[in-house]
Amino acid sequence: MLVLPGAGVSKQDIREQIWNYMEAQDVADFPRPVHHRIPNFKGSYLAGQNIRDLDVFARTQEVKVDPDKPLEGVRLLALQSKKTLLVPTPRLRSGLFNRITPPPGATSADLRKCASAQGVRNFSCPVGLDSNILVDLVVVGSVAVSEKGWRIGKGEGYADLEYAMMVSMGAVRAGTPVVTIVHDCQGHRHRLCTPQASGHHVVQGQL
Repeated sequence: MLVLPGAGVSKQDIREQIWNYMEAQDVADFPRPVHHRIPNFKGSYLAGQNIRDLDVFARTQEVKVDPDKPLEGVRLLALQSKKTLLVPTPRLRSGLFNRITPPPGATSADLRKCASAQGVRNFSCPVGLDSNILVDLVVVGSVAVSEKGWRIGKGEGYADLEYAMMVSMGAVRAGTPVVTIVHDCQGHRHRLCTPQASGHHVVQGQL
């Protein structure tokens, strides 16, 4: 767990410290460099698969998972578990969500492709803002998280905007759990920012 000493530490200070550390310690994984991204890390796939151990995942029918590379294992697990997988449109260019729909008789290789960035482009259909959906679980990417579940993203504000849109369309409620997948070095002891919902889980990966 990294700690920046002193008062007046900004969110960007924390981002830069973590990005720099992950690159310097070779914790980072493709795509690199991880600066200005939700950083992928070695072991992220296995860390994402650990979400199966959460009771909330077993109860989930519809799960929203961000399109970031370190969450690919979570997207695959959702498809393998036959849950409805919703992935936000990158940068909200053409709407809010895409529903990932594997081809009939999809093989394990097909599901892996569907969980990838290519699959999000090729095996999805848009979900309109007027759609009647209820997301049981939200999985977001993070640059940094605190022990109490406060998070920092990469600084563009899309996760916050997506969450606000989900609230406005009734897709999430006050108690909808929010999960993030991070490497141990992305943990931080500072209070970072306002959490997005009342239920938080942090699934960590460690080399």
